[in-house]
Amino acid sequence: MRAFDLAAGAKAAAQAAVQAAAPDLVALSHRLHAHPELGFAEERACGWLGEQLSEHGFTVTPGVCDLPTAFVAERGSGPLVLGICAEYDALPGIGHACGHNVIASAATTAALALGALADDLGITVRVLGTPAEENGGGKVLMLERGAFAGVHAAMMVHPSPRERLDPTCLARAQLHVEYDGRAAHASACPEDGVNAADALTVAQVAIGLLRQHMTPDQRVHGITTTGGQVPNVIPEHTEAAYYVRAATLAGLTDLEARVRECFQAGAVATRSRLTISSTSPAYSEFRHDGDLLAAYERNALAAGREFPPVTAADDRQAGSTDMANVSLAIPAIQPLVSIDSGTVGLHQAEFAAYAARPAADRALLDGGLAMAWTCVDAALDPGLRERLLAGAPAGG
Repeated sequence: MRAFDLAAGAKAAAQAAVQAAAPDLVALSHRLHAHPELGFAEERACGWLGEQLSEHGFTVTPGVCDLPTAFVAERGSGPLVLGICAEYDALPGIGHACGHNVIASAATTAALALGALADDLGITVRVLGTPAEENGGGKVLMLERGAFAGVHAAMMVHPSPRERLDPTCLARAQLHVEYDGRAAHASACPEDGVNAADALTVAQVAIGLLRQHMTPDQRVHGITTTGGQVPNVIPEHTEAAYYVRAATLAGLTDLEARVRECFQAGAVATRSRLTISSTSPAYSEFRHDGDLLAAYERNALAAGREFPPVTAADDRQAGSTDMANVSLAIPAIQPLVSIDSGTVGLHQAEFAAYAARPAADRALLDGGLAMAWTCVDAALDPGLRERLLAGAPAGG
C-alpha cells in the first residue's frame, strides 16, 4: 500500500506541475512551429528548450558531442537514469510537417513534471536534445559519442494522425549519388559528350525493375537534385539523394548493395564516373521495450488518450527514426500521439498546420504527462527498476 500511495502521490504532483506549466509549454511548441529550422542548424530551438529547462532547475550543457545544436539537461541524482529525447528539426519548405515542435515540447513537459520529484523517486532525469533526426542521425552520433552513457531507459512520443504504441519502423540508409561525364553541344557534337543525366536515368530504370523483386517491407525512393543546366548542353554532372529502407539492418545491407549496383549500371552504360556516399549514419529497426510500453499504455489511457485497433494500413505506414538505434542499445519506446489530422499524414504540408492546433497542444501535454508517469512506474516498480538498473534486455 505504501508503494501505491507513493506512486499515486508522485503522479498527482507530476500532473499538477504540468497543469501549472501548460501555458508555457504550449507557447514553446507554437514558438518552435513558427520558426522552423533544419537539421544541425536548430539554434533557436536548442536555446529555447535549454532556457525553459534551466528555469525549472535543470543543469543544461549545450553543444555536447561536438554538435552545436545538441544538449543534455539533468536534474536529480538518483542511480536510475531515465532519458527523455527531444527532436526539433524541421523539413525544407514545409516546416514542422513532422511535428517535431510537439516532440520537443512533450519532452519538456515530461521533464518539468519529473524535475522536483527526481530525488524522491531515486532517479536522474536526463533530457537529450537531439538534432537532425530527419537527415543527419543526431541520436546515432550522440549515442556513439557517449551522450546516452549511463542512461538506463529512454523514451519520446511522436505526433501522428492516429494513436499507436509500437509503430512500424524500418532500417534506413541515406545515399548521395553523383555522376560525372563530359559536356558537349547537344546538337552540333553530341558524340563528344558523356551524358551524366542518362546515367541517372538508367539507374532509375534499374531500380524500378528491382522493385518487382523487393519484399513488401522494403522501400527505395529518391530525387534528382542536379540534372543539368540547359537543353543544348550534354549534362556533365548530375546528383541525386536516395533513401533505401528494409525491415532490419541485415536486410538493409543486402538491399543497399543491390541498389548501388543499379547506380553502377548507369555508370557502365554511359561511361560516366560514379561516386556514392552515405550522408547519414544508417538507422536501425526499432526494438520496443514491452515493459515500458505496457506502463506507457496504462498511463496514456489514464491521461485520456485512446488507442484504436491497429490495421493493416497502419503497419504499411512505416517510417524510420534514429531513436531506433537507441532502442538497440538501451530499453526505449516511441509511441505515437494523435493530433487529429484525419487523412493528412506526416511530411505533408497540411500536417504542419495541424501541429499547432488545439489537438496537438493536448497531445504534447498528455504525451508528456504519460511519459512522466511511466518514469514514476519505472522508478517505483521493484521488478522494472531492478531490470533497468541491471541493464537487462528489453522486457515484454
